[in-house]
Amino acid sequence: MADVPPIPHQAIPNPYIPNTDADRALMLDRLGLTSIDDLFEELPAAHRSPAIDVPIALAEADLVRMLAERAAENVTNRPSFLGAGAYRRAIPTITAHLAGRSEFATSYTPYQPEISQGTLQAAFEYQSVVCELSGLDVSNTGMYDAASATAEACLLAVRVTRRRAVALLEPIHPNTIDVVRMYAYGGDVRVDVVREASEITDEHACLVVQQPDFLGGIADVQALADAAHEAGALCVVVADPLALGLLRAPGDAGADLVTGEGRDLAGPMTFGGPSLGLFAARETFLRQMPGRIVGRAPELHPPAGAPHDAPARIGYVLTLQAREQFIRRERATSNFSTGQSLIATAFTITMQTLGPQGLRESAELCYQKAHDAARRIAALPGYTITSPGAWFQEFLVRGEKPAAVIASALAEHGIVPGLDVSDRAEPEAHEALLFCVTEATPAAHVDALVQALSEIGGRS
Repeated sequence: MADVPPIPHQAIPNPYIPNTDADRALMLDRLGLTSIDDLFEELPAAHRSPAIDVPIALAEADLVRMLAERAAENVTNRPSFLGAGAYRRAIPTITAHLAGRSEFATSYTPYQPEISQGTLQAAFEYQSVVCELSGLDVSNTGMYDAASATAEACLLAVRVTRRRAVALLEPIHPNTIDVVRMYAYGGDVRVDVVREASEITDEHACLVVQQPDFLGGIADVQALADAAHEAGALCVVVADPLALGLLRAPGDAGADLVTGEGRDLAGPMTFGGPSLGLFAARETFLRQMPGRIVGRAPELHPPAGAPHDAPARIGYVLTLQAREQFIRRERATSNFSTGQSLIATAFTITMQTLGPQGLRESAELCYQKAHDAARRIAALPGYTITSPGAWFQEFLVRGEKPAAVIASALAEHGIVPGLDVSDRAEPEAHEALLFCVTEATPAAHVDALVQALSEIGGRS
């Protein structure tokens, strides 16, 4: 074969940004520019291509030593009372051991799923746990986080009711509000943030309730669900799964859809992620649910056409994948794709290790430790607990000094304070800090907090 002359480098489009020189010239012409450099002329010259001071490569032993020194600078056990959506939990040791097995290391959504029976079984077990927690009929295999799961629940309610507005009941996590608004914007759906269930009208597709709410209070889900249903709307509950070990399942209290954050029961917070969005619904909404759902064929005598192998053993399959990757885009219920399979598996291991009784005991311990800490703080001169009604693990603390002053003083004592919620509209949040104590909070940390608050003094 004759030698083939090499293709000039300039004629090979970049494999990741496949624009030819002609393409670039056309785009620059439309922008009224003459060169790529003109795109960045507003940036100071010193910051366009700064010299990067990269040290020379280290030998492996030196590199390991340097990383160990840097790691030793981290404060690993600093008392922290910050919650507001991310909570330190007592995770059974077995969770990390099992979830860390090599077969889960690439726990990605399978595209030839029926040959991945182990992965599908893990997903089915996860769905079963979420259904038991929520008191609802069906669950998907997990979503990105609680906020996006809640936004998907709102869009489901819009499709079902054919209404173009949703209502979010305060106090609710502000990040949830932001994410719902972002999802709703693309669908031309109005988002109303309300303070009373009586504000729900026949324009609203759903009422979203957080349980416990953003300020830690325990909501009356039954009354709120009844109010939503009277207006012809659905009730969506964003629930803390650990709290459900002590509180009534939202589905049993009238909720139509339940979402939540499962990351905290899967492992350490690791700077806030990755997350796991729980999503459960009543069976009537099965075909409107986003994400993937795993089904199980019965053993022994499956009905004709049901998936099973030759000995008629149980088979797991993906079902009802109503996403735009599988059907016409205009008929899709969601474009949600890959679930958090590994985090969902770890969550499932924790929940099944604890069991119903263990989950209840963990929730009770969380409740008791938080209320004991609040009682001790309230006994200090100048401090009051302003949380109204019943609460679970987060409580509002107010001193006569401004909240920012108290928070700064706690930081000087080496303590991460509760969240400053002074800018919120609720009267009880005025100049208050939102403290969180869970079942995993060491008693010594609570002692240090009480001692520090005593030294700081709550009085002006």
